[in-house]
Amino acid sequence: MASRRVKDDKMNQHVGALASNGAPAAGAGDTGEPVVRLVDVRRHFGPTAALDGVSLTVGKGEIVGIIGRSGAGKSTLIRCLNGLERPDSGEVHIEGREIGRLGEKQLQPLRRRIGMIFQHFNLLSAKTVEENVALPLKIEGVSRPERLRRAAELLELVRLAGKAKDYPASLSGGQKQRVGIARALAARPALLLSDEATSALDPETTRSILALLRDINRQLGLTIILITHEMEVVRSIADRVAVIDAGRIVEEGEVWKVFADPQSDIATSLLQGIRPQLPAEIAQRLSPTLGSEAVLRVDIAGEAALGPLLADLGGPAGAFRFLHGGIERVQGRPVGTLFLAVPSGEPDLSRTVEFLTGRGARVEVLGHVFDND
Repeated sequence: MASRRVKDDKMNQHVGALASNGAPAAGAGDTGEPVVRLVDVRRHFGPTAALDGVSLTVGKGEIVGIIGRSGAGKSTLIRCLNGLERPDSGEVHIEGREIGRLGEKQLQPLRRRIGMIFQHFNLLSAKTVEENVALPLKIEGVSRPERLRRAAELLELVRLAGKAKDYPASLSGGQKQRVGIARALAARPALLLSDEATSALDPETTRSILALLRDINRQLGLTIILITHEMEVVRSIADRVAVIDAGRIVEEGEVWKVFADPQSDIATSLLQGIRPQLPAEIAQRLSPTLGSEAVLRVDIAGEAALGPLLADLGGPAGAFRFLHGGIERVQGRPVGTLFLAVPSGEPDLSRTVEFLTGRGARVEVLGHVFDND
């Protein structure tokens, strides 16, 4: 534990130095001028609408996850943000500048304000780690001593100080992504775009990369947009999430609220892999026909999830069986899904549902089971 604290202290010192040399550090969620503002952005490829009226605002220091399935419009959106695609209509503002009408020469300094982290790292195999990190500064015309000094600073930040002279082929996937993050930070960007940056990594490495991004965000006040198809990534570090489907943002909100009560079919579907589900052996016994017990799905979040819900349920509502589920923390807020079996007959079922909804829960009757099942 002591060694971990020393490492963390070192990281904080280096991040503080990086902040003082670049943009001032700020707390997450700063409410000043938005770093990103999209206004009714549309982009078609032939008859296909890749983006169909996307509007989104991202404030300084926020981490926003943009999530959707393949083909939803995520890649086109990220290319519009860094100026590689021009929207057919609508506006893309970066730090208050509308970039859609800028020429290529005008776009170049603005692109330096945007760092990119890629799924497959995109490192140059013939260059050392420090040369890869320093490459954006070389393109910018920074002197060799200055860019190597900056590369050393960033490699210390991402905990790869001992790998400066190594080549990418000798690194693990997680180490390559850390080099990619250091390179993305080289020009002191205001905005960091992460394009499926963890989808090629194993779960443990993914957690370490996401923790690093969260640390950098907190210390530097760096705005991060995560493009992903993984709800687990969004749950781990994002402040807000925007769900995109068929080129439209169909749902947007604080992460914990979307997890607790998804409003769109696509969000519900994407959450299935990480939210509690009724065990298969019970689900296959469910019948729409009235049985001896009704099986309820109970979703509850926030203050409502903190009370003695089940303890109180056994009083006014009557008997019930706890089948599956539990309470977890998302953004520090309690979010729970419980599966209960209660007597199907009236007034027991109505009384139970009324009690639970009165406590702020969302209740769904999934079906019925029989005593002899």
